[in-house]
Amino acid sequence: MRTDSPSDILPSRDHLPATWRDVPVLDVVIPVFNEEKDLGPCVLRLHDHLTRTFPYPFRITVADNASTDRTPRVAAELADSVREVRHVRIDQKGRGRALRAVWSASDAPVLAYMDVDLSTDLNALLPLVAPLISGHSDLAIGSRLARSSRVVRGPKREFISRAYNLILRGSLHARFSDAQCGFKAIRGDVAQVLLPLVEDTGWFFDTEMLVLAERAGLRIHEVPVDWVDDPDSTVHLVRTATDDLKGVWRVGRALAVGALPLDRLARPFGDDPRDRQLTGVPGGLARQLVGFCVVGALSTLCYLLLYSGFRTFTGSQAANALALLVSAVANTAANRRLTFGVRGRDRAVRHQAQGLVVFGIGLALTSGSLAALGAASGDPAHSTELAVLVAANLAATVLRFLLLRAWVFADRRETSPEGTAPAPAPTYDITHAHDLQNPAYGLQNPTCDLQNPTRDVTAPHDPRNAR
Repeated sequence: MRTDSPSDILPSRDHLPATWRDVPVLDVVIPVFNEEKDLGPCVLRLHDHLTRTFPYPFRITVADNASTDRTPRVAAELADSVREVRHVRIDQKGRGRALRAVWSASDAPVLAYMDVDLSTDLNALLPLVAPLISGHSDLAIGSRLARSSRVVRGPKREFISRAYNLILRGSLHARFSDAQCGFKAIRGDVAQVLLPLVEDTGWFFDTEMLVLAERAGLRIHEVPVDWVDDPDSTVHLVRTATDDLKGVWRVGRALAVGALPLDRLARPFGDDPRDRQLTGVPGGLARQLVGFCVVGALSTLCYLLLYSGFRTFTGSQAANALALLVSAVANTAANRRLTFGVRGRDRAVRHQAQGLVVFGIGLALTSGSLAALGAASGDPAHSTELAVLVAANLAATVLRFLLLRAWVFADRRETSPEGTAPAPAPTYDITHAHDLQNPAYGLQNPTCDLQNPTRDVTAPHDPRNAR
């Protein structure tokens, strides 16, 4: 699993200006492998649709995945005859490899891709990218499984699609409805940080990208689509399903051990409306209290169950110490992630060490309460012990929250000299220097340079150029 993403956090989401003409706003990538028959008509159809309906400059990039038929020649002819079409040759197969290569090298602020068969009705394209242009969302996907979607396909593919998405919901807790629909878009600034974390180069690329984005708290917009299955599809269902299941296991394991620095995908303070100050309430306190109460209730239940189990073979003090130690480690980990929003392994050991200090204070309170109870009643009943421990834990809980908030997970957000306003968010820089010859992307001698196109892609659209 890759961990070499840039260290900077994402810039704030801003609406692209209506007068944007510096570079194409939208770069639509069409990955192809041996599609000499369908490529030409589909690209011309897409170009005609964008020319008629899309209000910003655009580009269509044909990403040739090591085709062995006439696909490269057809793509080159399209690039020569249509101003907004580009052709990039990738000498290795893999849809994920092609998308990462072209998206990483693109200068467009909004990036999209669709399958060459155009199974998805193109009227969904503008609703797909509009939330990214406006700054509302980070990614957008077409969904064939939404209630209002209209889909025509056989029962076999329907079953496989629904079963796969159920697996994602059960194993990776995914909340998006359709991982494999070939109709997606992403903001360019998000792609620059997210794509280096995505390891897969094949069909699982989409799923891995969406799972990581969702776990990082990025906003994913879903668009119900009209979709007609391509009966001539060359996708090998069994091999693809096997590779997808292997990818689910790999990503799930990486997420479970905290191997991904998803905190690098955070937005700057102030970009989330939940960061705004509430009158008389310190920033973030309200939702931290809710999260802490939920984690605390579950931890207390876990503690009582552990104490009752340990009490069957040891004394009350030893059972209390063991139960509190186990629940304290789990409590610190849960509060670190859920209550205070700390992700990744950075300072995890330090946080657990500080949590053990807080555990020591809680142990002193509960042990002292048990000692006092024993001195007062000699041999108290088990129910009495539990009641005293609940009261002692309530007192320890209040102290634990204060220590976690003020010491263990102290707010690290930078403020202005006055200490009240967040630091200004970094501005969105649309210019990136990319190298299409990077061997990591498998690009060798592309037929065009996306950073230095030979034709002006910002000029007004003219349908007569599609000849």
